[in-house]
Parts: sequence; structure tokens; C-alpha cells
Amino acid sequence: MKFGIDRLLEDPKLRQPLAGRRVALLAHPASVTHDLAHALDALAALKDIELTAAFGPQHGLRGDKQDNMIESPDYTDSTLGIPVYSLYGKVRRPTAAMMDSFDVLLVDLQDLGCRVYTFITTLRYVLEAAAEHRKQVWVLDRPNPAGRPAEGLRLRAGWESFVGAGPLPMRHGLTLGELAKWFVRTLRLNVECEVVTMQGWKPTAAPGYGWPIGERAWVNPSPNAPTPSMARCYAGTVMLEGTTLSEGRGTTRPLELYGAPDVEPRKLIAAMQSLAPQWMRGCRLRACWFEPTFHKHAGKLCAGVQIHVDDCAYEHDAFRPWRLQALAFKALRKLRPDYDLWRDFPYEYERDRLAIDVINGGELLRQWVDDPAAGAADLDALAGADEKAWREERESALLYR
Repeated sequence: MKFGIDRLLEDPKLRQPLAGRRVALLAHPASVTHDLAHALDALAALKDIELTAAFGPQHGLRGDKQDNMIESPDYTDSTLGIPVYSLYGKVRRPTAAMMDSFDVLLVDLQDLGCRVYTFITTLRYVLEAAAEHRKQVWVLDRPNPAGRPAEGLRLRAGWESFVGAGPLPMRHGLTLGELAKWFVRTLRLNVECEVVTMQGWKPTAAPGYGWPIGERAWVNPSPNAPTPSMARCYAGTVMLEGTTLSEGRGTTRPLELYGAPDVEPRKLIAAMQSLAPQWMRGCRLRACWFEPTFHKHAGKLCAGVQIHVDDCAYEHDAFRPWRLQALAFKALRKLRPDYDLWRDFPYEYERDRLAIDVINGGELLRQWVDDPAAGAADLDALAGADEKAWREERESALLYR
């Protein structure tokens, strides 16, 4: 199969509309070609492309920044001599001066298929800026490694943030190019937005169900996204960032496992089984122990659970990571009602609201976890309605059938 960047590089006819225009690139470490050349270097090698600027999202163009709210500076590329602007530094929306540096912005970002992943928000911001400044945007499309399933509550009005660009469910099932189409339509943006589509992407085909396993190497789009398995789990495990439980940062399997020094994993898994066994399908859960080298509980032995989605037990259509992680919270509440679960700290520049609510785009998930009388059917009713509405709404944005 071919990603958008590969098609653009191989086909001079696709590039023809860029002739004589100043071109900028928004990219990160996973913005690579089929032979693992970085998109910036590959585009710079073309004689018919005039690169005048580059942009980096959260974690930077080269992926050097490890954690949330660690900002990247602007700089000049030492090889190409062009400015590299940070959209996760002094600003998160491109300034007028930045927009003046190009005529067409190429967006080549590997997404994870989850609303919280901030590259989605950056995409929205550059589309809005392009509409304002009469610039053109080309999205060089890439796979959604989590595939087509949609899951989770949609973001509620008033809960927009840098991890909540719009009323998406937690797991949206779109590619970045499809998201661009959805943003242009729902925000009613007057902007020229082209999508250089992929060839041969099969989001429902085994074994990858979104990621072309065996055809393309996985490159971390952010420092704590080391595997396609992490991408499958992320729509659930990202909620751990709003809790006192470690999400595995400081280990080799971040956002595939979780725990704390005072967790009893076998009891936790048993409690999950008693509450909603149907939410545990499609994966294997394993009691594990780990010691983070940094971040939460650094240097302490944690007991917890690892979610395995990389063997024959994986069922793509049955696996529901958001419900699975919500169930873990609910089981912990059942075992220890007074457990200090929700972490109160500034999260992605939101200082007045709990991080778990910012992540979920509202208070409903936390309220469900904390309500002893609320059961699985109650959360299913809330999320099911949102999921159905979203699947209908996104239909017109789909580029791959």
C-alpha cells in the first residue's frame, strides 16, 4: 500500500499544482516514507518543490519532548536553512507571521485514532488559520492504526480543549484526511483543503485492522507511542493520565499497562469480571509488576494489569478499550470506595477542571465511576447513543470504503 506522502513523491502530476508556490510541511517523527526517509528530507530533495518553512506539533518535529506541557522552541533547520515553527511552544495556533511563510501547507501526521491525541487539534487550528489567511492545506493521508470502530462519549459543548477539538467520541475511526473533511464541513470553513489519499488501505483486514503490519515499519509518532498495540489500547488507557495510577510512562510499554504500589491486580481483574465481563472481550489481561523510571510512582514497584492485543486472542470488533478502562476504574471503586483515584493537576493548560473530565470531554464518565448505583447498562446507554449518532455523522467524510 502507499501512504499520501509516497504518492506525492512518486507522481509529478500530483505535485504539479505546487509548482511556483511556497510550500511548508507540518510533520513529526513518524512522518516517514516507505523507505523511512523523513518527509522533510524527501520533499527537500525534489527539484519542483520550494520548501520555505516547517512546523512541528506537540513533542516537536523530531519528537524530542517526552511529556505533556513540555514545549518546543522555534529554530532554523541547520541543513535546509528554513524556519521550523513550533505549534506547541509560545503558541498553539499559527501566527500571521508563520502563515506568511508559505502558500500551501502539507500536513503529514500519523494519528492514533483517538480524540485526545493533540495532532487532531493542531489540524483544526491550521485549517482555521488557513481559512483566515487564504492559504491552501493538503493532508497527506496515513492509516488510522485503531481502525474503523467508534467508541466512547462524545465531547460535550463547553468542554473543548487542546485534547478536545470538537464533538468527537473518544475513538473516532477516521483518518486525518477524513477528519480534515469533517472539520471543514462542521466548522463551515472557507478553505481549500485537498487530501492526497492512500492506495490500498484496508482498515477491516487482519492482522492489522488499520495498520499495515508487515508492510510498513512503525515509528513512534510521539515518545510514548511505541507500538501498534499501544494505538489499539490508547482510547482507553489515555484516561489513566487523569488518575493517580501509572499509565506505564517510564516503562517500555507505556499506555498498554497500568498500576500503582497499592493495587492488587488479581482482585481487580476478578472484580472487573464480576461487573461487566462483556467489556473484557477481544483481549487478554495479565497481572504484572513494573517500576517506572520516571513520571508517576517513579522508582517504586507497582502492581497492575497489562492489556494484550497482539496475539490470537485479539478480536478487533469485540475489543472496546474505553469501556475496558472505565471498567477497571469501576472495579477499583468497588474494591476500595475511598481510593484516591482522580488526579488534580494542570492538564494540557486546563487548570480549573479535573483532568479526567477534560480527557473525557465532560463529567459523565467520572460520575458513572463514582456512583455506586450505576452499572454497565447505564454507561452503555449513554455511550451507545453517542456512538450511533457519530457513525451516521461521519459517513459523509469517509474516503475509504
